Amino acid sequence: MNPRFRNVRRFGPVQVASFLARGRNRHLAACTAPRCDFSAEYDSRTAAELAARTHRCKA
Repeated sequence: MNPRFRNVRRFGPVQVASFLARGRNRHLAACTAPRCDFSAEYDSRTAAELAARTHRCKA
């Protein structure tokens, strides 16, 4: 089953979204720039937003 992303925000090229996984709220930060493979899951929205703000693309 695919997660339903909600509360999606963009910080530069990185998108942060919340979703429900195994009954818990999870938060995802993923870079949308070409050839950038950055993506990570976090327990808190604050951590995901911090990762999005400090991410620097290698591509």
